Amino acid sequence: MPNKILFVATVDYHFKAFHLPHMKWFKEQGWEVHIAARGKLELPFVDQKYDLPIDRSPFKRSNWKAYRELKEIINANKYNIIHCHTPVGGALARLAAREARLQGTSVIYTAHGFHFYKRAPLINWMIYYPVEKMLARYTDCLITINEEDYQRAVSHRFKAGRIERVHGVGVNTERFKPVDLAQKLDMRTKLGFQHNDHLMFYAAEFNKNKNQQLLIEALARIKHDAPHAKLLLAGVGVLEESCRELADRLEISSRVFFLGYRDDIDQILPMCDIAVASSLREGLPVNIMEAMACGLPVVASSNRGHSELVQESVTGHVVSPKDSTLLAKQLLELIRSEELREQMKIESLRRVQTYSLTQVGMELIEIYTRYMVGDIDESKSQHRSAYI
Repeated sequence: MPNKILFVATVDYHFKAFHLPHMKWFKEQGWEVHIAARGKLELPFVDQKYDLPIDRSPFKRSNWKAYRELKEIINANKYNIIHCHTPVGGALARLAAREARLQGTSVIYTAHGFHFYKRAPLINWMIYYPVEKMLARYTDCLITINEEDYQRAVSHRFKAGRIERVHGVGVNTERFKPVDLAQKLDMRTKLGFQHNDHLMFYAAEFNKNKNQQLLIEALARIKHDAPHAKLLLAGVGVLEESCRELADRLEISSRVFFLGYRDDIDQILPMCDIAVASSLREGLPVNIMEAMACGLPVVASSNRGHSELVQESVTGHVVSPKDSTLLAKQLLELIRSEELREQMKIESLRRVQTYSLTQVGMELIEIYTRYMVGDIDESKSQHRSAYI
């Protein structure tokens, strides 16, 4: 009977976005790979897919149905490992796997950014903190992806079997990489931009957390000092129309480009000059890693994920998510200095190697192998792995 692993998340797109390399690795080891999430995507490296009615809101009644179905799936398949992701998917999986753990199933949970964090709303602490702390006792390995979450889990004595940290979900440095000047100009021409444009790029859903209004306001502040500055916003969402209206009111609609949903970010980032990010909350954002892998300096809002990736005045700048004036000042500095952009490019390319798919893959393989062979040293519980 083959060894089996179950990956669980709220929606199946999560696997396509972040976990295909790890699923492929398990197949190469001869394991059977199952996934459970909401959605009907066809994914490679999957032997069995379960479409469950999991909802992102923890208070939806459909999650109770998803829990019952997931419990039946887990008890019937006798998995060696369950690796769960996302707050709701992770919670349901750990609750549903309680009986299976008694039979030898190992449960791994990756926290892609706790919803309770420094300066988080009180309601987040009231809801998510006690739930995550309670669920830790049903977790053989809790994986965190940034230093703040790691330190909080350790210092607040989350009772997982082990607490580890890996460097995010990994960025594909073969796909996201710098291009030479000729390629850059060719890319710009194809998309209708000029060689002397100063292009700033951000890819994110248009929602309250992503805070694109900050970027639009900052661009408006430098519209006279940087006449060739343009802001490229990729993504869709409920606040897209209000962002368009803001650009109109600030008289910069001709310089803000709403690109919609894109699956060719690797063809857009390298032609740009600066990456920007304005979100209020991030765990360890892939969009910043992709920008760094393309050699772009980054000007980003202050949060735990951005602050961990962007080294102030070395690979870019970190500013308050409410301070469009300072953001505008930092952007103007970079627009005016090609030399500074080049210096930050070198540092971004160096620093991003820590977060590459290769590096993260090795870190996860080290964790997986421990549970594949049953080599769990309890004396090392809640301590870092050797790669940190």
